Amino acid sequence: MKHLALSVALATSLVSSVAMATVSKDLAYPSGSVSANDVANQNYFVNHFYSFGNYAITKKGKEITALILRAKGSNPLTLTLERYLNNKPTKTGVNAQDLAIFRSGKLKGTGMLITDFVDQNKSQSYEIFIPSIRKVRRFAEPARDDAWGGSDFTFGDVTLRKPKHDNHELLGKTKFAGCLGVMKDVKRNKYTQNAKIEADCSVDGKEVYKLKSTANDANWWYDHRISLIDAKTFADYRTEYFKGGKHIKTIDRSWASANL
Repeated sequence: MKHLALSVALATSLVSSVAMATVSKDLAYPSGSVSANDVANQNYFVNHFYSFGNYAITKKGKEITALILRAKGSNPLTLTLERYLNNKPTKTGVNAQDLAIFRSGKLKGTGMLITDFVDQNKSQSYEIFIPSIRKVRRFAEPARDDAWGGSDFTFGDVTLRKPKHDNHELLGKTKFAGCLGVMKDVKRNKYTQNAKIEADCSVDGKEVYKLKSTANDANWWYDHRISLIDAKTFADYRTEYFKGGKHIKTIDRSWASANL
């Protein structure tokens, strides 16, 4: 079973200008030295699966993606979901679409569709299918710190945030030390009883870029974040968020090969 385990919610210094307004789906892999903007854009490309025209994370047999939520001092809540990313939509003016369908838990049957437009000055579109009334409703762009699916991920973490929204500074290269964080002592249920929930230590020793991204909006929910991004694949393994000089959140990401 694949898991999004949210346990922690789950060279020369180069100062850059604001990153490009949008990241091209034809973004070339960099050669030679890279700037902070290069790293930010490559990471966005990877996170949004731009290498694929379409990408689906679906149920296969008894295997399904589980989103495990646990507030401090309480038992975990498990939601299962499928996700469909369309990076080559046929509709004119649409850049990409992201559909999540919850298959269990309090959100069972709920579908959430986010549409991103080619015109970067146009706000994203948000639609939700409400199973109790079997209707689709549009809703306003979520607040910057609204929780996605009731998780520790905000909408900014999942889709809203783009490289242009931050000022990026490359703090150099380092080696990732240790394992990724993982939720401990998970109370098992029918979705997790046979799951292998353990820390991913394959990242230990990998060379990573250390990227500092400072929010352009002074009223954003964080002041800056520090990301550790693989120097070869540009996958981000860890992002730490800071506000008022204090660490407020960490998100660790475990990546697996698509076996292509």
